[in-house]
Amino acid sequence: MARIAQPAALKLIKGRSPGTDTAGRPVNPGPAFRRIAPEPPDWLSEEAASEWRRVVPGLTRLDILKEEDRAVLAAYCETWSTFVDAIRQQHRDGLTIEAKQGMLPHPAVGIARNAGRELRSFAAHFGLTPSSEQALARGADDGNEDDNPFA
Repeated sequence: MARIAQPAALKLIKGRSPGTDTAGRPVNPGPAFRRIAPEPPDWLSEEAASEWRRVVPGLTRLDILKEEDRAVLAAYCETWSTFVDAIRQQHRDGLTIEAKQGMLPHPAVGIARNAGRELRSFAAHFGLTPSSEQALARGADDGNEDDNPFA
């Protein structure tokens, strides 16, 4: 998985000293966005709204959400909803369908697979996968190798 730049607040969580990352490098605080959770859009599906309510409190505690994250967070939640719908359809209808050509994968299989890929991508930006969470806990750098004296 490619490295994803992390918000300054997440780099500082495990920093070596105030204002530095785990390697002791100064952390650029970045733009001074107001750190406040966005309001969910009223058009979210029921499953997406449920996911929003599940993840926003934890992300708010980490102080990484800002109002401007609304669109990406909504896309993450709706992608989750698509994934859930496809999995439910697989459970109901099975993994294959009978067609003129013989047995074929159910269309929901491909939908779930694609939604799962998108979901992992969105989730990594918020530290919502085990690997991205560990990277945040280690104070993963932003991919700027010039700041790393050992690279």
